[in-house]
Amino acid sequence: WVVLNDPIPAGSSILRTGLGGDSLLLATGEKTRGFAQEAFTERSQEAFRVYYEYVPKGKWSTEYTLRLNNEGVFQMPPSRLEALYAPEMFGETPVRPLTVTGKKQP
Repeated sequence: WVVLNDPIPAGSSILRTGLGGDSLLLATGEKTRGFAQEAFTERSQEAFRVYYEYVPKGKWSTEYTLRLNNEGVFQMPPSRLEALYAPEMFGETPVRPLTVTGKKQP
């Protein structure tokens, strides 16, 4: 088993959780590309996590939709791919700082 753990900025929310105020229309373009098949997806307040029973050699990608609720510059920890039962087997990729700006009211 392998888990992809992608942290999200503080104060943001992942769409398609099934909670009130969640828009399925905003998340219609999400795609997964490649040969890895998702076994379980967890959309929490801290991170987007996808669990895979098996990940073949090669490249794949997965997408999710995020609602950003606060302005600011967010320093994000790295995204991490980890073997569930062998945590010493992992890979990390840095995430660039995320800047969120809003329109100023006149």
